[in-house]
Parts: sequence; C-alpha cells; structure tokens
Amino acid sequence: MAEVFFYHLTRSSPEATLRVLLEKSLEQGWRVAVRGRTRETLARLDEQLWLRPEDGFLPHGLAGGDHDAQQPVLLTTGPAANGATALVSIEGAEVAADEAGGFERVSILFDGGDPGAVETARAQWRGLTGAGLKAKYWSEESGRWQMKAEA
Repeated sequence: MAEVFFYHLTRSSPEATLRVLLEKSLEQGWRVAVRGRTRETLARLDEQLWLRPEDGFLPHGLAGGDHDAQQPVLLTTGPAANGATALVSIEGAEVAADEAGGFERVSILFDGGDPGAVETARAQWRGLTGAGLKAKYWSEESGRWQMKAEA
C-alpha cells in the first residue's frame, strides 16, 4: 500500500523539488509517472529536465510518444502508461484513492503561496487519508524539509 507524501512548497521551486524526488525515486529503482493538469506545464518540465543541470541528465519522456511504456519517468496528464511504481502529482492533478493504493509512493507537490493549491491539497489529504491511506505532510517553511503531520 502506498505512502502519500504532501510537499508544501514555500521556498523551493516545483521544478527543483521535482528533480530531487525523481532522482531519489530512480535510485530506489522505481519507475515514476509525473501527473500534471496541463500539457503546457509538462512540456516546460520536459524541456527543463533535458537542459538542466548541464552536468546531468534525468531520463524521461513526455506522454504521447512511441516509447511511453519504456520511460523510467513519464510526464503525463493521464494514467501512468510506464508501469510506474511511484506517482508525483503537480498542479493539483487528481490522485484517486483506489489508484494511489497501487503505487509504492505518491508525492503531491503544492505551492504554499497559492490559496487554491493549498485548498486542493487539503481536499486531497482528506480524501486519501479518509480512504485509509497513510500520509505525511512535509513543510520547508523553516528552511529545510520537516515532517509536520502524519495520518
């Protein structure tokens, strides 16, 4: 059963946090689906993951290509078509409780400066924990990541 980690971003950019999470996930041997709401955001992330940092490369693909099933990291607005064992939600992309239970880890990144994003994350927390999933809330408000709540 999945653990769900909520990341309340107040200092780091979503892109920087996402890169760290993806690197750690790949180190665990997990395939990852990154789910966003808009194709435009995913296209921007795709470009950033290809171009930065200049001294590294994070293998990934943008959904809709011929090799989606083979991607270690797949950027998508829909289901994980790459056999993902981890899911990262950005932009408030939906994560259903029954779906979340099929992953080893679900990470939900949300912008602490956006009241709408905070409310969406709160609703996701209620929905996922209400369905019996274990969840942890992480905040970087103090300057480093700290777990602030667990359910």
